[in-house]
Amino acid sequence: METLNYHHLRYFRAVAHEGNLTRAADKLNLSQSALSTQIKALEARLGHDLFDRVGRQLKLTEVGRIALDHADRIFGTGQELMETLNRSADHAPPLRVGALSTLSRNFQIQFLRPILDHPEVDIVLKSGQNTPLLRSLAELALDVVLTTDAPTSAAGSDFIAHRLAGHPVSLHGTPNRMGHKSLTTLLESEPVVVPTESAIRTGFNRLTARLGVQPRIIADVDDMAMVRLLAREGVGLALAPEIVLADEIASGQLVTAPFDTGITDTFYAVTTQRSFPHPMLDVLLPD
Repeated sequence: METLNYHHLRYFRAVAHEGNLTRAADKLNLSQSALSTQIKALEARLGHDLFDRVGRQLKLTEVGRIALDHADRIFGTGQELMETLNRSADHAPPLRVGALSTLSRNFQIQFLRPILDHPEVDIVLKSGQNTPLLRSLAELALDVVLTTDAPTSAAGSDFIAHRLAGHPVSLHGTPNRMGHKSLTTLLESEPVVVPTESAIRTGFNRLTARLGVQPRIIADVDDMAMVRLLAREGVGLALAPEIVLADEIASGQLVTAPFDTGITDTFYAVTTQRSFPHPMLDVLLPD
C-alpha cells in the first residue's frame, strides 16, 4: 500500500484551520497555486474531496473533517515527542500506571496521592496480572507497575523494583466472629476469605500447615476490593493487610484478630531503565 505523504497532510491541515487558501499559502511561504496542487494530490491519494468551496471560503467535507481530526492528532503527537525529548513540555504526559489486580485500592491511592491534585498530570490506571503488566512496562506502554511480587532476573534485567512498604497481614472480620482464645481455634471455627495474591496465599498455606489446621475457605478471590466487601458483609474473616480495610476498621465495622499470622505483604513500584522517565516518578518513588 502506498504510504501517505505527510507534507501534503501538513499543508491540508494549515488550509483547514485557516479556511482560506491565500492565508494558508502566506503562512507556509508557498504560492497559492503550489499549495492548491498539494491539496489536490492529497485528495487524489485519499480518493475523496476534502473541501467544498463556499464563496471565498473553503468548508471541510465529511472526509475533510475526519482527515483533519487525524492530522491534528498526528502532528500533536509529533510536537509532544519533540517537547519530551527536549524536556520542554509545559504539561507532563499522562502517567500510565499498571497495578496487580489483587492490589489494595487504598494502597494505590496512597501511592498516587502526592500527584492526585496536580493540575498538569493525568493518570491512566490499568490492572491485570504481573506478566502482561511487566511486558507493557518493557514495551514502554506503562511508566510504572505496582505489585507485591518483585520481578525476578528471569523477567528481565532492566526492571528496577522500588520497595515502597511492608504491611503485616492479619485476619479481620465482624466483631461477632472474634470470640476465640487462639489463632488455631479462630481458623478452625470461622470461614476465611483468602486472596489469590501469591505472597499472602503462600504465607497462609505455610501458617495452616504449621498449626495443623484445615481452615474452611469460603471464598478464594482475585480482587482485594471483593475481599473487603465479603468481610464487610460478614461472610467470613478477611486475610489481608490492614490498609485494605482501614475505613471499616476505623469505624468499628470490622476488627482485627489479636493474633500474629507471621505473614507480610510487601509492595513494590517497578520501573525500567529509560533515558526519559516520566517526570512525576521523581515525586512518587523513594530516593
